Amino acid sequence: MRISFLFLLATLLLITSCSDEQLVAPTNQNNDLSEQRVVLTKSEINKTAIAIIESKGEFEWSDVDAFTVFSALEQSDNSVSLGYKPADVGNIDRTIQDIDIDAPAWQEAKATIQNRILALENEISETPLKLEDILISESETLPYFQIVVKNIKTIEAMRAFDMVRYVEPASYDAVEGGVRSDSGCGYSPDYSIEAADFETIAPGSKKSWAQEYANVDDAWSTSTGQGISVGLIDSGVSYSQDKLGYKFNDGYSSGRFIDRRSTHYSGSWWWKSLDSPNDQCGHGTQMAGLIAAPRSNEGNAIGVAYNANLVSYRGTTDVIINGGSEKDGVSDALVALGNRSDVKVISMSIGDVFSSGQVKDAVRYAYNRGKMLISAAGTSLTWTSWYGVIFPANMSETIAVTGVRDSGGTPYKRCDTCHDGSKVDFVYVMQRNSDTGRTALTLSMNNNQPARVGGSSCATASTAGIAALIWATNPSMSRSTVLQRMKNASALYPSRNGNFGWGAIDANAAVRNTGYGQ
Repeated sequence: MRISFLFLLATLLLITSCSDEQLVAPTNQNNDLSEQRVVLTKSEINKTAIAIIESKGEFEWSDVDAFTVFSALEQSDNSVSLGYKPADVGNIDRTIQDIDIDAPAWQEAKATIQNRILALENEISETPLKLEDILISESETLPYFQIVVKNIKTIEAMRAFDMVRYVEPASYDAVEGGVRSDSGCGYSPDYSIEAADFETIAPGSKKSWAQEYANVDDAWSTSTGQGISVGLIDSGVSYSQDKLGYKFNDGYSSGRFIDRRSTHYSGSWWWKSLDSPNDQCGHGTQMAGLIAAPRSNEGNAIGVAYNANLVSYRGTTDVIINGGSEKDGVSDALVALGNRSDVKVISMSIGDVFSSGQVKDAVRYAYNRGKMLISAAGTSLTWTSWYGVIFPANMSETIAVTGVRDSGGTPYKRCDTCHDGSKVDFVYVMQRNSDTGRTALTLSMNNNQPARVGGSSCATASTAGIAALIWATNPSMSRSTVLQRMKNASALYPSRNGNFGWGAIDANAAVRNTGYGQ
């Protein structure tokens, strides 16, 4: 996430107000205007969100009242994400993977809620509505759906309904005019890489200086990730990058597979189509390269786990999970990867300042199925990195990773765009202290010349590769055992730093199951 949250966080800090549109909340067709309220502007919503973030460290829509939620709907596309359950069912966080939403009790709960929403929406509609007129999507596995809401009474009723777990704006974007669709995108080959930042090794690939710093190159004598599948949820992989295509098995990389899929839809909610797995952003290609680019003889940058399998899902347009289609894409990808027995690690260099109930559901589904979820702590400009660890890296089910500089030893210096905080678990050295532009090397979009990539995105994907190296030494290991080996091989363990967790992992020590630097 080189610039992942720049636009979003900049807006949250600067609070634009001059261009916010005033909208009126319809409560009933027969109401006088005097009884209606002007909905909050984006600036007012964002100001409230900032205050909550500064107070508790994160923002959830349950922290604000129904009118603020409704205002966010009116300032977006009126799409709502709603989680449901039967009235007599309690917390499902630890059992969500076992729920059969086709069971009568769950189907009845969903139908009851949807029919109530339809009745309330018809109160203000000029023409009679049917459910299909407002229903956007339903998960085939998890208990949530997306639906259009234009009546504030619907929000009020749903928040008080014992069958509703959450009701949230699905597509609220804090930035006036919307977050740019290329956030985190636009990577190009670097034709002026300093000689000190790589080493050409047999049979002809470039080993990044960052891999050497983490002792990844020494770890390769023990493990290259063979037999382990890593899931990647991002913007896809480029069809033009043959190292993630027909040359995925090339040179010293052999006997493995790459599986390119998509759960991302484009188009408006009333008409949408499934996108191809092809990366149109660049970010996913870079992350795929960091994890598993082949050790070939053509001069490309090598992936950390260059013999691991890669299962890539295009779940997002860019790196910010802020649209309804992106929330669906990420959630569906997490469920699909959670259901794959061959996938051990899931890498997510994506996120948002605002949490999402349906993405939380999907994270817990994959976690409860034994997957190790490694997520980016967040990347922005230095002056916006007051914000701590973003969602979903701030969840207890995920491992949060951020990037630091090669300043030597500890205390660490975070990279100039990286977030830190108490929820960070590990760090990865990915930026030269002497030159902030000199970051780690990875695949470019379409040729063998390496590209540079930094931020917590780079740190996350690289750490996912290290986890694959460890797991490959004994594929029957549990997730907790792999995590403990990561901790044992970290610079600060058994202590935990308030901003950088257990510190940087020594990959060689981790695969050999020894202490840091041993």
